[in-house]
Amino acid sequence: MQRPLALAVDFGGTKVEAALVDDQGRLLAGSRHRRPTGADASSAALDDSVQEVVESARAALPTGAALAGVGIGAAGPVDALHGLVSPLNVPAWRDHPLAASVAAAVPEAPVTLRIDGLCIALAEHWVGAGRGVPNLLGMVVSTGVGGGVVLGGRAAPSPTGNAGHVGHVEVGGFDDACICGGRGCLEAVASGPRTVAWARAQGFTGATGEDLALAHEAGDPIAIAAVARAGGAIGHAVASAANLLDLDLVAIGGGFSRVSPALFEHAGAALAERAVFPFVTRVRIVPSGLSDEGPLIGAAALVHRPDFLD
Repeated sequence: MQRPLALAVDFGGTKVEAALVDDQGRLLAGSRHRRPTGADASSAALDDSVQEVVESARAALPTGAALAGVGIGAAGPVDALHGLVSPLNVPAWRDHPLAASVAAAVPEAPVTLRIDGLCIALAEHWVGAGRGVPNLLGMVVSTGVGGGVVLGGRAAPSPTGNAGHVGHVEVGGFDDACICGGRGCLEAVASGPRTVAWARAQGFTGATGEDLALAHEAGDPIAIAAVARAGGAIGHAVASAANLLDLDLVAIGGGFSRVSPALFEHAGAALAERAVFPFVTRVRIVPSGLSDEGPLIGAAALVHRPDFLD
């Protein structure tokens, strides 16, 4: 007997993906599709990419199966009530009606949209590194830095849908200008592109996070310093979040989170500086248990686990 399926969509600053996901958080083989997004893409091109992945995933629906719903995780900020998205790293979309456009393509199923960081948090809480953990912060460290919060086993209450947007928490000791208008925001310091940009300003000749990872592994001192800087900023942001929310766990996914295990070591060391507060230093910072499937699984959780939502 076919298990219930959700059509999951993950929209970010580099790519958009869609897949079918069952009620155990497993992706249906052959249903996952990906298209590029990016800061230079036009609104029409972005719409086309979304439609292509949605239609391709939907076409993989087994004969006789019906969709339980569509879940969308999108880079923020979002307007969850009205289904609008304004991803900072995708300037062509401001108050873009992403939920409505996906609903038009899949009229037979209800659509739920939330910020991608919350989807990461829900995925980890449901079937990942935070399974059964009541209070956790899920983070995406990639083109940008996003986040979402689960408190008491449920998504933190959020009138607009942006609770947990930890990428725009300012971290002490940094003055990097952020696209949001702040200075020293975690995203401006620790995202993949901004970390590479900092390294290049110190003389690094690589151009991507992958280049930085290879250089770090080879012992390049600039790459080592860049990863230490990003990891320290992440640890400081986690400490601030833990002071505010009394967290049990922080699970971090996203492409740049895999630049080196040293990123987590530096984050843990920065967190440990708050030694006077054991309720802060008790927080565990761990890699996502779901690799790059986490955002899609979290988007599916919006459909399969409505009990998680505020």
